[in-house]
Amino acid sequence: MDALILARMQFAANITFHILFPTISISLGWVLLFFRWRWLKTHDGAWLTAYRYWTKVFALTFALGVVSGITMSFQFGTNWPGYMEKAGNIAGPLLGYEVLTAFFLEASFLGIMLFGHGKVSERVHLIATFLVAFGTTLSAFWILSLNSWMQTPAGYTIINGEFHVTSWMEVIFNPSFPYRLSHKLLASGLTVAFLLAGISAWQLIKGKQNSSTARVLRTGVTLAALLVPVQIFVGDLHGLNTLEHQPAKIAAMEGVWETEKGAPLLLFAWPDEATRSNRFAVGVPNGASLILTHRADGEIKGLNEFPGAHPPVAPMFFAFRIMVGMGMLMLLLSWVGFVVMRRRRWGTDGLPRPLLWAFTAMTFSGWVATVAGWYVTEIGRQPFIVYGLLRTADVASQVPSGMIALTLTLYVLTYLALMVSYIGVLKYMAEKPEEVLAQDARDQARTPAGAQTANTAALQPGSTA
Repeated sequence: MDALILARMQFAANITFHILFPTISISLGWVLLFFRWRWLKTHDGAWLTAYRYWTKVFALTFALGVVSGITMSFQFGTNWPGYMEKAGNIAGPLLGYEVLTAFFLEASFLGIMLFGHGKVSERVHLIATFLVAFGTTLSAFWILSLNSWMQTPAGYTIINGEFHVTSWMEVIFNPSFPYRLSHKLLASGLTVAFLLAGISAWQLIKGKQNSSTARVLRTGVTLAALLVPVQIFVGDLHGLNTLEHQPAKIAAMEGVWETEKGAPLLLFAWPDEATRSNRFAVGVPNGASLILTHRADGEIKGLNEFPGAHPPVAPMFFAFRIMVGMGMLMLLLSWVGFVVMRRRRWGTDGLPRPLLWAFTAMTFSGWVATVAGWYVTEIGRQPFIVYGLLRTADVASQVPSGMIALTLTLYVLTYLALMVSYIGVLKYMAEKPEEVLAQDARDQARTPAGAQTANTAALQPGSTA
C-alpha cells in the first residue's frame, strides 16, 4: 500500500479507538451528577454506591481518552503536515480553545470529584461533578465545531492557498454543526444508557447485584427509551442537512448511481464501483426519496454526477446500515425493557433471563453505532479533507510507507491490548461484592492528601477529545 492509504488507515485506527472513550465520558459525567443529586435528595445509600462505582468507570474511561487523544494530535504533524499548513489558522485556534476551556476545566475539578467526597462539603463536591460533566460536553462542542467546519466550511477566505478566518461565528456555527453536535451528544447518551443497563444485567445474571443495581438498570433503560426516538428525529434533520450540503455523501450512503426521482430505499445491495451498479438489490420503492426529501417523488443526485469526487461507496453503504440497524435494535430492546420493568414496579426480581441476556449482549452497542456513524461521516467527506476545497492527498506527508506500516501495526496491537484490559476491568469491577465496594470507599476516605494529588496529576496531561 502507498503512504497515503496507510496514513488514512492509521488515522482511522486512532480515531476508532479514541472516540470510544469520550463517547462514554461525555454523558457519564451527567449521569454521575444525577446519581449524586439523587443521593443528596433521598440519602438512599444505593445512589451513593452507584455514584462511587461509576465514578471509577469514568476515571478509567477518562484516562484512556487522554492517552488516545495525545496520539491523535501527533498525527497532524507526522502524517498530515499539509493540513495544518493550509488550514492551521482555523484548526489551531479551535483545538486551542478546547484545551484552554474544556480540558482545563475537567482536569481542575476531576481530582475533587474522584477523591474529594468526605473531604469537601457536599455542595462543593456536587459543583465539582457538574463542572467535570460540563467540561466533557464543552470539549465535544469545540472538536465537533472543527470537524463540522471540515464538512461544511464557512466563514473563511483563501489567500495564497491558506485558509483565513473572516467570521469566527460562521466558522464555529457552520451549517452542519448544530446537527452533528446534537447527534453526537445523543449517541453518547445512548452509549452510556446501554452500558449502564448491560453491566447491571450482567450483575443480575451472575448473582453479583448490589443495592444500586436495580436503580442503575432503571436509569439505563429509561434513558435509552427516551433518547432513541429523539435520536431518530435528529438523524432525520441531519440527513436533510447533509443532502443539501454533501449530496455525494448521501448518494454513496443510499447506493444511488444515477440521478432519479422516487429513488428506492435499498435494504440490501452489493455496490459495485467497477460496473457502477448495485448487485442483489432489495429495496422499498420510493423509500429513499421519501425519507431524504419527505416527498415520494423527491430527486436524489446520483454518484455519476460527481466523477472523481465522491467517496468509496461500499464502506459508506454498509456502515450506514449498521448504524441504523443498531439504532432499531436499541429502540426495540429499550421499549420492551421499559414496559417489562414498569409492570414489575421497577424491581429486578423475576426479570426474564432472555431480557437480561439481551441487555448484556447490547452493553457496547453504542460503540458499534458510534463507530459506524463516524465512518459514514469521515469516509463520506473523501476525497476531500476540507469538503470541496482541499483534497486529502494534497496534505499527506512524505513519510516512507514502511515507517507508517510499522507504527500502524504497533498502534493496533497496543489498542487491542488496552481494549481487552478495559473490558476486563469493567467485568472485574462489576462482579465485586458490595462489602468490597464499601471497603474501597472507606480506604479512599483514608487516602493521604499527597497520594490523592499524585493520583490526580497522573490523569491530567492531554485532551479528552
